[in-house]
Amino acid sequence: MPVDAVVVTLAGLVGAVLGSFLNVCIVRLPLGQSLVRPRSRCPKCQRPIPWSENIPIISWLVLKGRCRGCGQPISIQYPLVELATALMWAGAVLAWGVSLQALAGAILGTILLGISVTDAKHYLIPDQYTIGGLILGVALGLAGGVDGLLDALLGAVVGFGIRYGVARIGAWVFREEAMGGGDIKMMAMVGAFLGWKGVLLTIFAGSALGLVFFVPFMVKKKRHVPFGVFLAMGAAIGFVWGEAIYAWYLHFLRG
Repeated sequence: MPVDAVVVTLAGLVGAVLGSFLNVCIVRLPLGQSLVRPRSRCPKCQRPIPWSENIPIISWLVLKGRCRGCGQPISIQYPLVELATALMWAGAVLAWGVSLQALAGAILGTILLGISVTDAKHYLIPDQYTIGGLILGVALGLAGGVDGLLDALLGAVVGFGIRYGVARIGAWVFREEAMGGGDIKMMAMVGAFLGWKGVLLTIFAGSALGLVFFVPFMVKKKRHVPFGVFLAMGAAIGFVWGEAIYAWYLHFLRG
């Protein structure tokens, strides 16, 4: 049954507003600042931003990407994050209709986007994303009944256990921390949304993407890999195409 365009538009608007809040999280969480106080302000001149200049996407375009107070550039991160979140929420409704699956996909996508941008910029995955996401994932599993709750809990345990085990082994082999605690908690959160099979797919896909796109750069520039970015990409792949990938793999095994 086709989804009404009004519903898709409303979902996109909700996503844009959440994207605006996600920008606040990306900027403030790594600094340990409150998400509610002080109110939004220009990071250059500290001028408070009125509501009329804080409309997702539109305000940045109207202001031509510059602060009205000091004239300094406003990072393009703000409208891009808002637009990406709006598209994710609208796309989730288009793909799965008005359903629990659509809500789960939109929420997970929003969290993964926040993790990706924050980890890429600060090499940090705040607990507010992972622990908060874990709670939401379990709650959505509970909304799906007993089976959904058990799948979410099992996925969280497997996600945490695998990454924790790898971290311990890596620390023993290399005699130093091989993986941040944020990655471990992130996989518990992913498991709550995707289940234990989704955890395995996320780790495989994230590792493959990391090897292909970032390891050459890491070797050349001697920089650490913000692995949360690639785990987020793997989790997105698992949520959208996981069932098709599992079916293909089983077919492959059976010849």
